[in-house]
Amino acid sequence: MKVQNAVIPVAGLGTRFLPATKATPKEMLPVVDTPAIQLVVEEAVRAGITDILMVTGRGKRSIEDHFDRSAELEHFLEAKGKFDELKQVRAIAELASIYYTRQRDPLGLGHAIACAETHVGDKPFVVMLPDDLVRPRTPLLDRMLKVHERYGRSVLAAIEVGRDEASLYGMIEPEPVEEDLVRIVSIIEKPAPERSPSTLAAIGRYVFTPEIFDALRKTPPGHGGEIQLTDAINLLAQEQAVYALTFEGRFDVGNKLDYLRATVELALDRDDIGSQFKAYLAELARRERLS
Repeated sequence: MKVQNAVIPVAGLGTRFLPATKATPKEMLPVVDTPAIQLVVEEAVRAGITDILMVTGRGKRSIEDHFDRSAELEHFLEAKGKFDELKQVRAIAELASIYYTRQRDPLGLGHAIACAETHVGDKPFVVMLPDDLVRPRTPLLDRMLKVHERYGRSVLAAIEVGRDEASLYGMIEPEPVEEDLVRIVSIIEKPAPERSPSTLAAIGRYVFTPEIFDALRKTPPGHGGEIQLTDAINLLAQEQAVYALTFEGRFDVGNKLDYLRATVELALDRDDIGSQFKAYLAELARRERLS
């Protein structure tokens, strides 16, 4: 079955980016001139996803406004003859069919995904965490969907991390299947480094079979009373094969340093400002060496 649905949880408070996120959703923070959430939606669209459900919370209305039409802005741009900008803002509203549901209680990522069951139904679907950005030229989601089509099972994206970083991720006990692909024997949420089964960490791209909802129902609340998605994946992996596809080229824009890296590297990739920005960075590096 072709996967057409994506779920994007956007209910988090973004406390790592205070004070910027006091009144602005963290997902709306720009990478150069484009909100991070738009980059994630564009990634889904490139992979053929046409139906997107955002699981929101209080204070996230600007996300809905961003993907809606803005008659006043469009009229202003048209009247001023700013037709390139007009085309750009109209295109945002036409990216995909985007729906919204509220996560009324902050009960964790697993609970946020469970909120999507009524919308998704009994079909496979994608989950994309907006803190994780993937380079536009990296066809990660396409590759994951191909693995799902081949095996008919859930697929996670994974990266290699230092063992000292294990307590930041869901860590995978892998069984090799083919190049860049493993079967998940087990997965542990944020273990101490000495307890981590490997250095392979799950990150925020998933293709799930609908059985994940049954696993979420069986998952008891964990740390902080939250339902951990990692715990549900571990349950699912004991009942049917779950795979992890390894790759490189991810930015954690919920992390300040990685946010800056993403801004710099994605700016360098752009046709309009890339060469000038590269020249500036080279000049800046030269001045630093001389100082």
